[in-house]
Amino acid sequence: MTARATGVPERLTALVQALRSHGIRIGTGETVDAGQAIEALGLTDRERVREGLAAALLHSEGQRPVFDPVFDLYFPRGIGAPGALDGSGSGSSPGSVREFDRDDLRERLAAALAANDQALLAQLAAEAVDGMGGYGTRPGSGGTGENGGNGGSDGWSSHQTLSRLRPETLLARILAGIREGTAEGEFADRLTADEIRRRIEGFRGLVGAEARRRVAERRGADEIARRAIAPTADRVDFLIAGRAQLDELRRTVQPLARKLATRLAARRRRAARGHIDLRRTLRGSLSTGGIPMRPVLRRRRPARPELVLLCDVSGSVAGFANFTMLLVQALHDQFSKVRVFAFVNRVDEVTDLIARGTADPEGLGSRIISGAAVTGYHGSSDYGTSLGEFAERYADAVTPRSTVFVLGDARTNMSDPNVPALRTLASRARKVYWLNPERRAQWQTGDSAAGTYAELVEMYECRNAQQLSALIARLLPV
Repeated sequence: MTARATGVPERLTALVQALRSHGIRIGTGETVDAGQAIEALGLTDRERVREGLAAALLHSEGQRPVFDPVFDLYFPRGIGAPGALDGSGSGSSPGSVREFDRDDLRERLAAALAANDQALLAQLAAEAVDGMGGYGTRPGSGGTGENGGNGGSDGWSSHQTLSRLRPETLLARILAGIREGTAEGEFADRLTADEIRRRIEGFRGLVGAEARRRVAERRGADEIARRAIAPTADRVDFLIAGRAQLDELRRTVQPLARKLATRLAARRRRAARGHIDLRRTLRGSLSTGGIPMRPVLRRRRPARPELVLLCDVSGSVAGFANFTMLLVQALHDQFSKVRVFAFVNRVDEVTDLIARGTADPEGLGSRIISGAAVTGYHGSSDYGTSLGEFAERYADAVTPRSTVFVLGDARTNMSDPNVPALRTLASRARKVYWLNPERRAQWQTGDSAAGTYAELVEMYECRNAQQLSALIARLLPV
């Protein structure tokens, strides 16, 4: 562990700082609550401490995938044991005392998985990392090279441990042992198999936590918490987000939309007050000797704006476009009209498809590809052709009251970017914003026309849901 994270207060403070670095908002009051939770719960039950701190510090269940591995770094296994919080009780494992035997470990692991013995599984995870997870040998350490335990390895790898132990291959053996002496049907067997797979996945997580703990002891928990912990779904780049992360984002659409709608309503109320009418204010000040005691405001006429989305739904950009479309659809009550268009190398309106798909957000992308004419003679993005077709076929969708959002990476696949079409669009609309999921450093590299388009419209880097929600809250018209 780091030198400063020796006592409970120091560990708690370091834990809070690490969580903040991952975008989890934790205030002083919540930190004080967490300290009081530790005081009330004590340190004898580590899992109870984990749940107490999670209840005090987190705001949603979606933050647990970040909290749990960070907690494991600052409150490692062995908490409550003599010397555990000063670092003296967390450096060794049962596997470093006995001679390592892979087959014996697999036998004991199969029995522990069958019995769902969590304490034994945690112990076996430590033995596995100690026996098979070390790589390299530190000079003068007396380690044993490839499988060197006892602190002699250069590092520890959960991937290496699991690839050598192969716990997933124990499924058949465990099921055979459970079925012995029972007469369960096929359905019960399937449920049992799913449960064993879940336990195996849990064991894999224990191995990962143990490997991170050992690396953190050598390199410092702060560095590992910053570099080796996967971010929350709202901070993952759209272009590299996996299926599970995109599913998590879809589940956050409605709560995020409610939050943004509240912000937009507050902005609209403030804007409705209007600006000072200087002429009428000065006229009214004649009764007070020229002192403008009562400013007169020029009231704005209430009018909800129109919104137009033009979305690239090809390849890896599709996840970004789909999430944004779902978010805007959830905000449709804030606008007088919302129209959504999708394209790959042809443009088609998909407003109705999104409205019908609110109950099934996961299938939005496939519905658009199958139900809309967004591709022509090839399957690659063609911004020039798509912008030109939009300007020709859907010119009536854009009016002086319309705010247009273009969603895409602006990569033209070496085709003509058709700058005049975008210029026409910008001249007709109230405002045009381009949200680009690529890093700004990649704009105008290779086949990207982002720099060219950015000369005509405002282009913003929008790589994750956190950036998107901030931009939507700031850019949407009132």
